[in-house]
Amino acid sequence: MAFLSDTLSRVKPSPTIAVSNLAAELKAQGKDVIGLGAGEPDFDTPDHIKAAGIAAIQAGKTKYTAVDGIPELKQAICAKFKRDNGLDYTPDQVSVGTGGKQILYNALMATLNPGEEVVIPAPYWVSYPDMVLLAGGVPVAVEATLENEFKLTPDQLEAAITPKTKWFIFNSPSNPTGAGYSRAELKGLTDVLMRHPHVWVMTDDMYEHLAYDDFEFCTPAEVEPGLYERTLTCNGVSKAYAMTGWRIGYAAGPRELIGAMRKIQSQSTSNPSSISQWAAVEALNGPHDFIARNNATFKRRRDLVVSMLSEIDGITCPTPEGAFYVYPSIAGLIGKTSAGGVKIDNDEIFAKALLEEKGVAVVFGAAFGLSPCFRVSYATSDEALKEACTRIQDFCAALT
Repeated sequence: MAFLSDTLSRVKPSPTIAVSNLAAELKAQGKDVIGLGAGEPDFDTPDHIKAAGIAAIQAGKTKYTAVDGIPELKQAICAKFKRDNGLDYTPDQVSVGTGGKQILYNALMATLNPGEEVVIPAPYWVSYPDMVLLAGGVPVAVEATLENEFKLTPDQLEAAITPKTKWFIFNSPSNPTGAGYSRAELKGLTDVLMRHPHVWVMTDDMYEHLAYDDFEFCTPAEVEPGLYERTLTCNGVSKAYAMTGWRIGYAAGPRELIGAMRKIQSQSTSNPSSISQWAAVEALNGPHDFIARNNATFKRRRDLVVSMLSEIDGITCPTPEGAFYVYPSIAGLIGKTSAGGVKIDNDEIFAKALLEEKGVAVVFGAAFGLSPCFRVSYATSDEALKEACTRIQDFCAALT
C-alpha cells in the first residue's frame, strides 16, 4: 500500500511560487538576482486598511467567525458588486475564503465529478488545471495565441464544449498575459455559452481594477444577464488593494453552489482570518483613490518593460490591457545558443539560462500552457525593471 495519495501524481507544485522561492534562495546566498516572478504588488497595504486591521485586534475581534464570512464583509461585497458591476446579490449568495485560490478550489471540489471537463483558455493561471485535477475533473486547455492577442475566440470556445463540460473558467485581465476582453469580445463568448445551458461560468476577476489606457473592465454576468444563475463571479482584495498576505478572496453566485462551497470550507479551513476580514471591509467600503495612483505607476512600468523588450530581435512583446504582467514570445530565439553554451530549445531552458547567466528570474511559458513565451511581473521598482530588462537585452544579444 502506497503512503501518498494517487491524487498527488496528477498535480505539480506551483511554478510561479517555485521561481520566487529559487530567486529568494539565490539572493540569500549573496547572488545578484532580480526576481520578476512574483505576482504581487510591491506597494504597501494602504494605511486606512491597516488601521482597520489594528482596530479589529484592539477591539478583540479575534475569535472564530461564520465559516464563510462575517455579515459586515458580505454586505460590503454585495455593495461592491452592485457599485462596480451592476450585479445584485444578497449575503446568502456570497462566500468569503482564505484568498481567491480557496474560493476557486472550493467551487471545483463542490461540483466536479470524475471525468467532467473544465474548459480553460491558455495561457492560464498555473493553478487552474491542477485544481481541476485535484477535484477529479479533466482540464481542457484551449490555446489563445499571440495572433489573437492571447484571447479565446467564440469559435474556439464552441469547439471545446462537449456534453461532459461542467465549467468554463474565464480570467480578464489575465494572469499571465495581462490581456483584457472588451465588452464586444466577451459578448461573443457569452453568446456561445447561452447556447450550452449545461456549462457553468467561473470568472476570475482578481485584476478588475488593474486596467490601463481606455480599457473598460466587464464581467460575464454583467454582459449577459442570462448567465447570472450559472455564474460564479470571483474576486478578492489581494491585487488592487495590495493585500496579498491578508488572504481574502470572495465570490457570489447561486445559493445552492454557495452552500456547497460553505460545506467544503467548514471541513477544511473554516473561516478566514477575522482580522483580515475586518480589514477587507474597510478596503471595499473605504477610499479608493490610491488605486488610480498605483495604476499610473503600473502603467509607466508596463510601458518601460514593453519598450525595452520590444527592442530585442527575436522577441515579440504585446502591450497588455491590465494586470501587471507581460508575456513576450521568444519564437525568434528558439534554436540559438547562449553565451554560456546553452542551446535554447524551449522557454523553460531560456528561463533557466537567463537566471544562471544574468541573474534574472522569470517564469517560463510552458507553466502557463502556451510556449514559447515567458512571463514578467512588473510589480517591482522602475530601477529593478530597467536593470532586469537591460540584462535580458544583453543575454539575447549574446545568443548565436
